[in-house]
This record gives sequence, C-alpha cells and structure tokens, in this order.
Amino acid sequence: QVQLVESGGGLVQAGGSLRLSCAASGRTFSSYAMGWFRQAPGKEREFVCAISRSGGNTYYADSVKARFTISRDNAKNTVYLQMNSLKPEDTAVYYCAATRYISGSYLGTEYAYWGQGTQVTVSS
Repeated sequence: QVQLVESGGGLVQAGGSLRLSCAASGRTFSSYAMGWFRQAPGKEREFVCAISRSGGNTYYADSVKARFTISRDNAKNTVYLQMNSLKPEDTAVYYCAATRYISGSYLGTEYAYWGQGTQVTVSS
C-alpha cells in the first residue's frame, strides 16, 4: 500500500513557475515508477510525465516537453514536478500516481495508487 500526498499547487501568472511535490508513505517508494497526470474542468485526465524507479528515465507529453521536469528523491520518498513557462492551458488538478511498471506508463489505468490532487491555476 502506498499513500501519496501532493502539495505545491496554487495560482500563478502565465510565464511563471511552480514546483509540485508528491510525498509517498512506506518503505518501498523506490519499487514504484511515478507519474504525474492532470485533469482540467470538463476534460479527461491526461498524462503529463513519468519517471522510472531509479529516476534514470523520464517521459513527457509533447504539450509539456521542455517546460516541465520530473525528478525524484528516493531517500525522501518524494517525486517533484518543476513547471516553467506556465500557460493558461496548464490549468488543472494535478495528480501523482505510482505504478509497479519499471519505467512508468502514460496510461492511467496502469497506476495503482493516486494522490488526492493539487490545483494549479495559470492566469493570463
């Protein structure tokens, strides 16, 4: 069982930055690849990025590539999402999730554990 708690969301102007954190409970954090997903009002949940168990491999949706960076600190049981050059279309609730797949996945159905989400609002 893994419990995930996101933090760091908020209101930011377009072009600004935010750093999200996701703290995981338990001693097996390094056994899970981690992903970030987001869901905007009236839209389906979408993949943002993922990071492998070791942190050696990362994957990004085209919409965030070169602007967002995912990282993890297995000693602190935490995964991060650094978001730069934010756009109004990045406004959404952001969720972190954990999967047993070694490298992570862009499919939300392959993640067994989810956080409660944190709101990110980008004003124009």
